[in-house]
Amino acid sequence: MAEAPPVEEVRKRKSLKPLGRLLPYLGRYRGMVVAALFFLTVAAATTLTLPLAVRRMIDHGFSGQDSTFIANYFSMLVVIAAVLALASALRYYYVITLGERVVADLRRDVFSHVTTLSPAFFDTAQSGEIVSRLAADTTQIKSAVGATASLALRNTIMGIGALGMMVITSPKLSGLVIAAIPFIVLPLVAFGRSVRRRSRNAQDTLANATAYAGEQIGAVRTLQAFTNERLVMEKFAAAVENAFQAARASVLARAVLTFFAIFAVFSSVVAVLWFGSRDVLEGTISAGTLGQFLLYSVIAAGALGALSEVWGELSQAAGATERLAELLDEVPAIAAPASPKPLPADAKGAVAFRDVHFSYPTRPDRPALHGLSFSVKPGETVAIVGPSGAGKSTVFSLILRYYDPVSGTVEIDGVDLREADPEAVRRRIAIVPQDTIVFAATVRDNIAFGRPGASDADIEAAARAARADEFIRRLDRGYDTEVGERGITLSGGQRQRIAIARAILRDAPILLLDEATSALDAESEKLVQSALELLMRGRTTIVIAHRLATVLKADRILVMDDGRIVEEGTHQSLVATGGVYARLARLQFDAGVDAYRGAAE
Repeated sequence: MAEAPPVEEVRKRKSLKPLGRLLPYLGRYRGMVVAALFFLTVAAATTLTLPLAVRRMIDHGFSGQDSTFIANYFSMLVVIAAVLALASALRYYYVITLGERVVADLRRDVFSHVTTLSPAFFDTAQSGEIVSRLAADTTQIKSAVGATASLALRNTIMGIGALGMMVITSPKLSGLVIAAIPFIVLPLVAFGRSVRRRSRNAQDTLANATAYAGEQIGAVRTLQAFTNERLVMEKFAAAVENAFQAARASVLARAVLTFFAIFAVFSSVVAVLWFGSRDVLEGTISAGTLGQFLLYSVIAAGALGALSEVWGELSQAAGATERLAELLDEVPAIAAPASPKPLPADAKGAVAFRDVHFSYPTRPDRPALHGLSFSVKPGETVAIVGPSGAGKSTVFSLILRYYDPVSGTVEIDGVDLREADPEAVRRRIAIVPQDTIVFAATVRDNIAFGRPGASDADIEAAARAARADEFIRRLDRGYDTEVGERGITLSGGQRQRIAIARAILRDAPILLLDEATSALDAESEKLVQSALELLMRGRTTIVIAHRLATVLKADRILVMDDGRIVEEGTHQSLVATGGVYARLARLQFDAGVDAYRGAAE
């Protein structure tokens, strides 16, 4: 197999024509593209007829003192103006609509693709930067696909058409203009590359500032609690200043590009006018011919000048397209095999780890699991305990197939998860995470997230089982109450009970509980614990517990330390052994007794 080229070489190669990635999106709307091109061509062609009319008006109207001839030509100019206005309006409608449509599709595709990427991608990617690409970068592309691309095509047609008419009008003067074109175009291309590079840098620094702002706003209570408002403001101000400096560098490059283009183009026009005036005085061309040539020169110069600005905008859009292409080109680390092995139709819920070794992609030199082996029988409740960093949460991540083991196998109902479709695996699992996720939606929608399309009766039954129905009905609009971003209007215990109701509604054969009652007070914990016990009946349940009181009724307890199972048994047998579990139990028990004695005293 040939060796892969270096990453930087690949990026340079890809960056030559990044806007080409948008062609498949344009291809979906060929009718709109054809209509836009048609009206664009009509508008450009209409503009190119104006110098012809001016020439005849000068040579036959003004020179011949024929007022009727002049009146007829002015009437014709009004008709030309009407056609130009109508074609321009329709061109604007189609190109802007096309830009909006393409960007809507692009945003949808990028978002859809990002949601399929494995957690390994998000271990290093910042959510704020991804949002910036979806918002700011797609806005740049919308401008390029819409107005900018339209202006580029229009001015290209007008520039080429004007140059052609200049050659027909006066080959001599045209030769002078054509000779000057390379001295104008080549610097434009060179400046354009600089603009694009600086534009990419500006977009990257803006994304960094956006990501930082999103992170801090999401943790505003924490930063206020630690009175770090000034520190955060200073860091964000520095990030914004970096974004401004990068944007200013990009704007400066575009300004230099525009200055050179306009100065060079119109200097050429002045030179042509000087030579043309001498030809008129010598009688080799008429005044009308010079006027026609001059107007075509102005049209060509204006087109080239506009193209210089358009080139800068397209360069910015190319940088934005590159950033979005990076997301679209990201290959999910976890994907369904070409021919996935189906899970048994009769779901039992058996789980097995067989000599599993695992390291997180971001920490390949620090193994999280060392030859982990255990099995959970259908309907069995197994608790996993151990100190922080023992590998408990990693077990859940592998069961959900967020990652694949480095070696060994993880199985559900006898099927190696690497051979199964990840979606099919996850449909058989319900989870209540320790960090409860509540979306900015209604209570009803949040619970229904466990089983989209569930009936209101099923949603409310799940809430009752999770002991959430009572507090939900006390809310302003009951189940239709909007809970705010991340459930900000709810208490921690209320959010936890909604997450439990979501898992109940899921009705999956495998239940994963990551300290599901951690955010509840004593009374709520008792109520929810009884609901969970009912939910756990007949289901395979794996519980990660930090408080040993939550695992006393487990069929088995696995004690993990440093990615290995160091003890296994029931609560009574493990306490009697006097090992790691007994030490954890003693620490928690002694802390509870001390707290009780302190309160009594």
